[in-house]
Amino acid sequence: MALDGAFLYAVKRELEPLIGGRVDKIHQPSREEVVIGLRTKQGAKKLYISANAGSARVHVTEKQVDNPQVPPMFCMLLRKHLGSGRLTAVRQDGLERILFLDFECVNELGDVVTVTLACEIMGRCSNLIVIGSDGRVIDSIKRVDEEMSRQRMVLPGMRYTMPPRDDRLNFLVCQPEEIIARLSENVPAELSKALIRSCEGISPVLAREWAFFAGRGAHIDSDKLTQDQSDRLIFAIKRTRDQLISGQCCFSVVMDRDGLLKDLCFIRLTQFGTLMLTRELPSASELLDFFYYERDRAARTKQRANDLFKLLMNLTERTSRRISVQQGELAACAEKEHFKLCGDLISANMYRIEKGDVSANLENFYEEGLPLVEIPLDVRKTPAQNAQHYYSEYKKRVTAEEKLADQIEKGQEELAYLESVFDALTRASSENDIIQLRLELSEQGYIRSGGSKQKPPKALPPIQYRSSDGFAIFVGRNNHQNDWLSLKFAEKTDIWLHTQTITGSHVIIAAEGAQVPDSTIEEAAVIAAVNSRGRNSTLVPVDYCLARFVKKPSGAKPGKVIFTNYKTAFVKPDTELEQQLRV
Repeated sequence: MALDGAFLYAVKRELEPLIGGRVDKIHQPSREEVVIGLRTKQGAKKLYISANAGSARVHVTEKQVDNPQVPPMFCMLLRKHLGSGRLTAVRQDGLERILFLDFECVNELGDVVTVTLACEIMGRCSNLIVIGSDGRVIDSIKRVDEEMSRQRMVLPGMRYTMPPRDDRLNFLVCQPEEIIARLSENVPAELSKALIRSCEGISPVLAREWAFFAGRGAHIDSDKLTQDQSDRLIFAIKRTRDQLISGQCCFSVVMDRDGLLKDLCFIRLTQFGTLMLTRELPSASELLDFFYYERDRAARTKQRANDLFKLLMNLTERTSRRISVQQGELAACAEKEHFKLCGDLISANMYRIEKGDVSANLENFYEEGLPLVEIPLDVRKTPAQNAQHYYSEYKKRVTAEEKLADQIEKGQEELAYLESVFDALTRASSENDIIQLRLELSEQGYIRSGGSKQKPPKALPPIQYRSSDGFAIFVGRNNHQNDWLSLKFAEKTDIWLHTQTITGSHVIIAAEGAQVPDSTIEEAAVIAAVNSRGRNSTLVPVDYCLARFVKKPSGAKPGKVIFTNYKTAFVKPDTELEQQLRV
């Protein structure tokens, strides 16, 4: 995954309409992020620039970013030099991963000068550099001294120089035949890697897409290109060039079946086949906004939920181990009838037994043929005491069997509850979702309440979908919301759905007095399957019934309900359909 020079070319085209806009506000949300507000003819726009090694980028954003109360020094410097400045140009040298933003500003003496922002999008070497009209560095968001790089230092007062540049071809201006010739000149390698070495500003995913098209999915080495493969490669390069120059790009992001974002590009990606899902967005800025915001949000959510994951895993393991021990003890209680038999036989044959006997061979009068049963005896006890000992063991096992069966049932309910919380945590999409799960676990006594005097944030509403037939579908985010959705929100004629014997969210189809068609029930069943632990299965059974047949057992844990008069639908989880129906 990389924001390559070709993608930056598409971003540059989208930033060009901002030329003429005036700087309104400048914020620095974090150490490596800057947001510049512009007043343009199209209205207020926010230009987002990041020099973070894992998410370096520049684009127009619609996201709201929290700002620190005290602006950092670099932010104050930008306000000093760019305040009320006017964007006059957006430049890119070839397909280098650098965008130059020229601003016409007024300096302290009242003179009109040009201040340039160099947005270097180069992985761990990414930087945001402020350059004066004399070509010297005013400052940078990351200062690079001699210890960090002897080849290219970036310090205030030094003349700005471009990063070292390899001799590679710009596929936007050269002929594709030149690229084919360059491939034959370089050291032979796998075609996608050879393309990266030969062409400027292309990422691995773009190179693999060209190679995939050229070889029809087969592996190709650069020194073994056939004429047909060369022609297909030339066609792929020309098509990509035409899309970029004409601005008719297909901005797409690929994700796995769990919704985990994998890669992005400005053309439609076919190299992943059916292994990945593809989502297309209308512009480069919207794609970058969506990709990095969702990826960073997922990473932050996972990090903040890490302690809950560990807690739930420990609780699940401990509960499973306890149930296993109890089941072993319950199996041992199956011998209780033998102890009662021994007590009965000793009581009936007490005249034949004397104190001090080690054992007694007695006829079992409960069975045909009166088979002999050898009964061990305690030499210290009388026959009556030995009989009483066996009766006591019998009663002890009867009592244990009753209590163990109850404890195992409660343990299994607790295990199912913990699994439901774990499943909800894996699907948590925001900090609020995690907070609500913490509150739920605190109410159930699994974790201590923080004792904070601050009021917890209001829970987010249920996830909402709209079926193809226009029916509203609601999905609970956690067990508390599942209970509220199924028992309080749902009308009696609404349809309730839940995966069969699999932990997952409760799903409600709001019928609003109308007859719900089978197509909507099927779509709701797919939504229920995706929002469950069975989302990676090939086929998931989903039970559904009218909401009036759903009840909550007395004393049951959150999310636990019972239902009757239900039917079962078998559906294949479809993440792409679930995303399409989501409101």
